[in-house]
Amino acid sequence: MEANDYKVRLEIFEGPLDLLLYLIKKDELDIHSISIERITRQYLDYINTFKLLNIDLASEFIVMAANLMYLKSRTLLPRVDQPPEEDAEEDDPRWELIRQLIEYKKFKDAAGFLSLREMEQEGRFAHHPDQQAPPQEPAPLAEVSIFDLIRAFQNVLKRFEESHDFGDIIDDRYTVADKIEFLLDRFQPGEARRFEDLFQSATTKAEVIVTFLAMLELMKLNQFVVRQDQLLGEIVIERRSTRDLTAIELEEAGIE
Repeated sequence: MEANDYKVRLEIFEGPLDLLLYLIKKDELDIHSISIERITRQYLDYINTFKLLNIDLASEFIVMAANLMYLKSRTLLPRVDQPPEEDAEEDDPRWELIRQLIEYKKFKDAAGFLSLREMEQEGRFAHHPDQQAPPQEPAPLAEVSIFDLIRAFQNVLKRFEESHDFGDIIDDRYTVADKIEFLLDRFQPGEARRFEDLFQSATTKAEVIVTFLAMLELMKLNQFVVRQDQLLGEIVIERRSTRDLTAIELEEAGIE
């Protein structure tokens, strides 16, 4: 199966507003001062990368892309030439999007706070005051979102294209199955490597893409987990240990 025949079916729980918030946070911007031109360009870069990887996207992402392009076109027009908006209360065409982002961020922050409180309560024993909670282990690296992975992949692809000459035609017949086997052979159970290390032996753009697709497939199969030490930090690829895989299988079977 070639790269362009392989369609990734990931459960992307994040939506277009999540991607916009991610882009704002990545650039350390204030929501109120976003540049429609800049954020539209970055958003479309992500959409194009998803298409390059043949990843299924919800229609909401395409709708948001169209909305951003419309807002961008409005900001480029002189104010006297901008089309009238029904019930528009502000002259700034960005304001409705900014309002949506602020309200969505409030709900995300509230959900994150409640999730944190739930985790804190799990280690407490209300009915056994004398019972001591087990010592806490160091916090594991945070799992990476699909947007972090796409950003890292874009960086690798950009550096690869800058450092390789594509003038010569190279016969490239790697498949996703080939690269899955390659990654499983390269990683011992429990071993971790930097994300960029996956592509050290790649010689063509197609091989970079197929390697990335293979990594996504191994994540779906619970063979690989991808983490980073901090927000927007370095991404680490880790092959799950046999013990981790056994725990996952028991959990999926409903056995605690």
